Amino acid sequence: MYPLADRTAIVTGASRGIGRGIAERLAADGALVAVHYGSDERAARATVAAIEEKGGRAFPFRADLGEPDAVDTFYAGLEAGLAERDAGPGFDILVNNAGASGSGRIHQLTTEVFDRLVAINVKAPLFLIQRGLDRLRDGGRIVNISSAVTKHAFPDSVTYAMTKGAVDTMTLALAKELGPRGITVNAVAPGYIATDMNARRRATPEASAALAALSVFNRLGTPADVADVVAFLVSDDARWITGQYVDVTGGSAL
Repeated sequence: MYPLADRTAIVTGASRGIGRGIAERLAADGALVAVHYGSDERAARATVAAIEEKGGRAFPFRADLGEPDAVDTFYAGLEAGLAERDAGPGFDILVNNAGASGSGRIHQLTTEVFDRLVAINVKAPLFLIQRGLDRLRDGGRIVNISSAVTKHAFPDSVTYAMTKGAVDTMTLALAKELGPRGITVNAVAPGYIATDMNARRRATPEASAALAALSVFNRLGTPADVADVVAFLVSDDARWITGQYVDVTGGSAL
């Protein structure tokens, strides 16, 4: 039973954390997975190796999404990887997972950090979708990784929260725009997940316990908790779901 056996999926920021979990799950469901990474080639190759060890198919490719030529570099690398596997140039699934964080509170902001977060978290997903529309097959799936911070005040990283709010708005607009082609567009919003991105916030047992206590299940989320929801949204079972913000926080702050 491989529901994605005939599909090609792209997962941005798939070298570690949530992205890696998503890549591994989609590969387990049968998809050929393009594992995008920004800088850590070793981690990306580890993701591919983990997929291949379980009989899946994947390949890595690099593009720094904060650079001005990011979209050109991205699709050049993608097309080369697909061609090597006689599987190009179209694809069926795009998961915009790559993201940058750490802007700080309002009095800590710098224009350099602001510009980089906007470039990676907003500009890149938008223009990756735009450039990919002639490659994305009808009936395809787009999943944008948002965040719970768009529904709850998060002054600790105001720019990050702003960028994820933009992702939510983009998701709504594109769901309506692409509906006539049978393409669904949804946003998945994790809460606190046990990944490197929030390692600082759970640096002590007490801090980790406080974050876990936000969930009604009294634990931190895992990449698999998010990946399983993404796998559903890109499957045929989710064909009637689009334009939605899916809370994947374990009932945080209910």
